[in-house]
Amino acid sequence: MTSSAAPPSGAPTSPGTSASPGTSASPAAPAPLRTGPDGRPFTVSAHGTFDEPWAMTFLPDGRALITERGGRLLLVDVASGAATPVAGTPAVVHEGQGGLGDVILGPGFPQDGTVYLSWAERGDGGSHAAVGRARLDLGGAPRLDGLTVIWRQQPSVSGGSHYGHRLAVGPDRQHLFVTSGERMQFAPAQDPSVTLGKVVRMGLDGSAPQVWSLGHRNPLGLAFAPDGRLWSSEMGPRGGDEINLVRQGGNYGWPNVSNGSHYSSEDIPDHRPGDGYVAPAVWWNPSISPSSLVVYTGSAFAPWRGDAFVGALSGRALVRVDLDGESARKAEQWDMGARIREVEQGPDGALWLLEDGPSGRLLRLDPVR
Repeated sequence: MTSSAAPPSGAPTSPGTSASPGTSASPAAPAPLRTGPDGRPFTVSAHGTFDEPWAMTFLPDGRALITERGGRLLLVDVASGAATPVAGTPAVVHEGQGGLGDVILGPGFPQDGTVYLSWAERGDGGSHAAVGRARLDLGGAPRLDGLTVIWRQQPSVSGGSHYGHRLAVGPDRQHLFVTSGERMQFAPAQDPSVTLGKVVRMGLDGSAPQVWSLGHRNPLGLAFAPDGRLWSSEMGPRGGDEINLVRQGGNYGWPNVSNGSHYSSEDIPDHRPGDGYVAPAVWWNPSISPSSLVVYTGSAFAPWRGDAFVGALSGRALVRVDLDGESARKAEQWDMGARIREVEQGPDGALWLLEDGPSGRLLRLDPVR
């Protein structure tokens, strides 16, 4: 199979023209990015090494929180790479793909210090994803106070795959969204009575959880664009990786349709117009194994403002996806020489990556000067 969209030419947008007398000038397009000797429009610097890092988020003071799957939450000075463990983290199931997962700040963090975490925990019959919230106390030795579980993926099942558990706060600052993988159970993704294979919305305290969308396999990225649209990155089986525009009530088809095939090479019906399922905005075949996703809003890489960046695990790459309203297309893919687990935007607009694995580096990407 071929991918859903051909890569664009990469030509920069033409600058705006001068306005006629009495009219407003259109804003000039950002200057195109320069490329370095390696052909990439960014430089890369390393800022520390971590043990199976999974997620990061920046604090208002420029430091970052980084999770490691083994259960550690670290407060990191990103300039030096110096890391201090944060006390009060939950017990996690560190098996297969399980462990400590995402970390994000609550919308009122500057006032109340609320952070949200996700992880895999033990349950009846196996394990499941969990989401908790706590107050981050930075007054002395950093610690989490009052960690409370506000949501659990149900049911618990055996095995250690496809937890999902990526988090995002909604534009209304009143709701929390979480991706919930189908745990390699297939059929539950189409069952609205369980939360496997779903995107779930709830109040910031975990109240009134509801299935927002269904038919997901292993959604590992979730981010809102400035226009309020919700985008996810989802790992397919053998091919069929997806970028989805997530809509309330949307059914994204898994396991009934996919643009990939099973690991056994058994075919899965493709998405077809009129099949009742929401087709991906972008898809890959063969697989790149997309991990996290961020929608860029900074100025350091101004021509890319509004685009999505996705880490690729098996693809060992950073991928840019051009977002335009409700549509998306593949743009560029840069070989990073390692599995990329996390992509995040820094306070100054730099891009930050976490490599996957037991010696995963924290990388900063800056424009070529």
